[in-house]
Amino acid sequence: MKRNYSSEFVEFQPEDKYAAAQREVKRLKGFYTHLIVYIAVNILIVFINIRDLDPEESYFKLENFFTAFFWGIGIVAHGFSVFLPNWIFGRNWEEKKIKELMEKEKSEKWE
Repeated sequence: MKRNYSSEFVEFQPEDKYAAAQREVKRLKGFYTHLIVYIAVNILIVFINIRDLDPEESYFKLENFFTAFFWGIGIVAHGFSVFLPNWIFGRNWEEKKIKELMEKEKSEKWE
């Protein structure tokens, strides 16, 4: 990646844009794959739990939802990282921090 840090704005070459688009597609594919596996596994767990129920026993017990709940937290976090990348420590934050550190290092060398 060729980046020009001397100017105010970072200019991306066409190769950088293509590579960034490839990374984004890979991230989306990873999330959708994770979501499909989550749904498939949890459907399988539901069928197994229903099959193993005693007569007159209710399916709605806390232990039947642990996997879906905790894995669901992971799915939500994964979704945030894919669809809201600038939410906490996103690319904009990274680039601002890089510029800040480079300016700090530059000013320390001249002192």
